[in-house]
Amino acid sequence: MSDAPAPAIHDLGGASRYRCSPVERDEAPPDDFGKRVDAIRQILAQKGFMTVDELRRGIESIPEAEYFALSYYERWLTSISKLMVEKGVIPPEELR
Repeated sequence: MSDAPAPAIHDLGGASRYRCSPVERDEAPPDDFGKRVDAIRQILAQKGFMTVDELRRGIESIPEAEYFALSYYERWLTSISKLMVEKGVIPPEELR
């Protein structure tokens, strides 16, 4: 019996459903939405409102079904939004 914690949903390494499948390479630059989300992330980091570690924590806490339904930058935006509510920067009703 192992006491190792179960991997988080984002940690796909070794998952049987992903073994022996080709790696998808996305060489395309971010679209306008992705650029905007990244700009928001950079500004919030420069202003001291968040760190990349907090961004990652938020992404890793997205429930499995939602995680796989979201695009890459939608995951970032979900994490940023939840973090700003968590820190009291914006009220929760602003996200509706």
